[in-house]
Amino acid sequence: MDPGPGSSTAQLSWGNVGLAFSFILLDGFLSTTFGLGVGSSLVTAAVRCIVQLSVVALILQKVFETNNPWAVAGMACLLNFMGTAETVVNKSKKRYDYMFPSVLLGMLGSTIPVSIIGTRFAMDVEPFWRPEQYIPIVGMLCGATISGIVVSVTYVLKEIYDNKDKVEMYLAFGASRFEACKPIARDALRLALTPNINQMSVIGIIAIPGMMTGAILGGSSVEQAARLQMVIMFMISSCTALSSIVVTILALGVVVDSEHRVRTDRIDTREHAIYRGRDWVIGKIVAGVKGVALRAIEGAKRVLGKRDAEENASERQRLLG
Repeated sequence: MDPGPGSSTAQLSWGNVGLAFSFILLDGFLSTTFGLGVGSSLVTAAVRCIVQLSVVALILQKVFETNNPWAVAGMACLLNFMGTAETVVNKSKKRYDYMFPSVLLGMLGSTIPVSIIGTRFAMDVEPFWRPEQYIPIVGMLCGATISGIVVSVTYVLKEIYDNKDKVEMYLAFGASRFEACKPIARDALRLALTPNINQMSVIGIIAIPGMMTGAILGGSSVEQAARLQMVIMFMISSCTALSSIVVTILALGVVVDSEHRVRTDRIDTREHAIYRGRDWVIGKIVAGVKGVALRAIEGAKRVLGKRDAEENASERQRLLG
């Protein structure tokens, strides 16, 4: 992309980040004032954002310096793996059996081919794996893909778990599992794709998107930044559609088995095992600390009681003597 005339990039310090963080503190104060209950979540998410972006910046700097295609491929796979973990562990209130591999397959099967084709041909980058361009593209595709997968899977599992009678009625009248689940899949995919459609409808007229803004702030011409944003939006829409379709089909194939039975026993409504394990460990630690504290208090009481008994005995001997 062509740099704009007289362009310059501001060098930001941690002081600038701290000043921007004050906006989060303001939101937290407003949340506390109005009793919204999201103040701690806002601060936690902001701190997590700072830590994650700092770590990613260090890793990407090393990857950019190596300029190695295998390092780029590893980074792309790592982003997809972390996106899958975020989807399964944090974003989904309900999960189904084999959800992690199915989500990972959906993400890899959409982000990797779309990013390769889009970067090489639509963006005309040669070689396509140039790290300073390919890795940010994969990161944006992963972020958009997570949103689509979460929306579609959440709707599918909610309908199967809460309204399984509808599906069982179709199955009882002789419909196959794919025919019985077709309305659910259609509505789930419509919900998953609606945000992208709305975003493309208002982009440029009402909102200037982040990629275009970053390119302009980085010194690119406005025309090139706009074309880049068009390419990115089309890639995001394609990637979201592909991943949502794949994961929705795989999810329905698990919760409605090959015998045409609705298997709600394959849907887990509990917290993820990671959080259950965390709570178990914290409970054990708290119980251990309480036990140590109680034993210390009991020991102190025994020592004090023994000392009081000795003092009383010596006092009686003094009075009798």
